[in-house]
Amino acid sequence: MQYREDKISGNKLSALGLGCMRFPMDKSETERMVLAAIEGGVNFFDTAYIYPNSEKTLGNILAKHDKRKDIFLATKLPFSKCKSSADFDRIFDEQLRRLQTDYIDYYFLHNITGTTQWKKYKELGIEEWITKKKASGEIKQIGFSFHGPSDEFLTIIADYPWEFCMIQYNYSDVNYQAGVRGLKAAAEKGIPVKIMEPLLGGRLATGLPKQAVRLFAEHSKDRSPAEWALRWLWNQEEVTVVLSGMNSTQIMNSNLQSVNRFTAPLTKEELAVYDEVVAELKKAYKINCTGCNYCLPCPKGINIPSCFAAYNNSYSQNYATGIMLYATSTAVAATSPRICTACGICEPACPQNLKIRKDLKAVAKRLEPLPLRAGFAVARKVMGRK
Repeated sequence: MQYREDKISGNKLSALGLGCMRFPMDKSETERMVLAAIEGGVNFFDTAYIYPNSEKTLGNILAKHDKRKDIFLATKLPFSKCKSSADFDRIFDEQLRRLQTDYIDYYFLHNITGTTQWKKYKELGIEEWITKKKASGEIKQIGFSFHGPSDEFLTIIADYPWEFCMIQYNYSDVNYQAGVRGLKAAAEKGIPVKIMEPLLGGRLATGLPKQAVRLFAEHSKDRSPAEWALRWLWNQEEVTVVLSGMNSTQIMNSNLQSVNRFTAPLTKEELAVYDEVVAELKKAYKINCTGCNYCLPCPKGINIPSCFAAYNNSYSQNYATGIMLYATSTAVAATSPRICTACGICEPACPQNLKIRKDLKAVAKRLEPLPLRAGFAVARKVMGRK
């Protein structure tokens, strides 16, 4: 394992971290994956209060195998759940119980989308609360995860003595959200930067256009598209930890191999390949959904991320593939975007700031044209669905 120094705390953090949002459904497989990560040298584990059953599952595994002190544990305070200062303690105390620990190494203010949220946090007394928790030793390092424009990111990092931050960043769009500008600004202040969505919800691993896959393979047949994406991040000294939301031991072992054989810097020829791949991506993807599921549940039961994945695949792969994915995950399941009432509940929750209601209409128009509706209706009837 390669390690990078958190220059504020002095901690040596694994270049590959385990994002715990997408744990396998199989609890035994989750346990194997977590233990394989620790055995492989991964020491940064990132979970959150709102990740379904994630904190409790991770806490059980760490306690069962006495591994809590072998790792740096990160979790997050959800802004949407905090209506008063009393909620800070209520949520934090529950997190300690779930994780079976009496301290958190890296505590995030979760999913900050701009200065308005940060101002509200301050009005609720978050600064005083952080000071209290750090003095008691219950929080070792304080930071925030960010989903908003770069100008507001720069304002926020200048407004408080943050000890780390997390941004969405990958080779597909270096100017998205905080982007490369935010990465370098944080690093210049000595703030360690954790990276989320390095594979864009898996799209840069298994959802690339065929021509993009060929471009990578032509340069190196030994590297998967996922390894290419991770290498691009590890190549940047401003990046401290790259978090991958792995969901199997097999993927964990593959990523461990990737980090262990990475050497910097990338060559000019390698960097040129990324430029070619990005050009192919821009031709193919229409909706920048990462499959984080923050938009769910939909009051009408629409699987919004699945709709968008099918729509993107209808361009990046082929129309037939998109229709197949759409039919199996949405239309035949009676959760077509055509039943959207445009209530708008989903949009404020989207870290990508997607115009979800508008995009769902585009999905329905492309993937559920009138000739196919009758076929979907028959399939629903056969399967006993309305």
